[in-house]
Amino acid sequence: MRRLDLGNVRPTEFELELLQLLWAQDGATVRELFESVSKDRDLGYTTVLKTLQIMTDKGLVRREEMGKAHVYRAVRSEEQTRNQFIGYLSDRLFAGSAAQLVLHALSTDSVGIEELSRIKELISRKESEV
Repeated sequence: MRRLDLGNVRPTEFELELLQLLWAQDGATVRELFESVSKDRDLGYTTVLKTLQIMTDKGLVRREEMGKAHVYRAVRSEEQTRNQFIGYLSDRLFAGSAAQLVLHALSTDSVGIEELSRIKELISRKESEV
């Protein structure tokens, strides 16, 4: 079984939300992030700032000074982060078996025709690699 070491770098749900905004915008200031996340809930500016400081300490984001503003950017790409989490889930819940993870996901969620086509394409590519 492969071991994936995420160390202590496991983003919280709110940290993942901020990361998704940073990936979509390729970086943002605290003010921009605050304006995005506070639309749907009552949240203080300082909560966003403190969360970004924690994320910086965790190595999830980096802060760049742009004049008087600080721009935050994700350290890892969305794809790298997804791969880490999929590996973590696979190891912890499915004894490292990607097949078991996929089978479970397909059995619990409704899958549309377009998604099934993409899955079939991926299976065909993987079969040609073997």
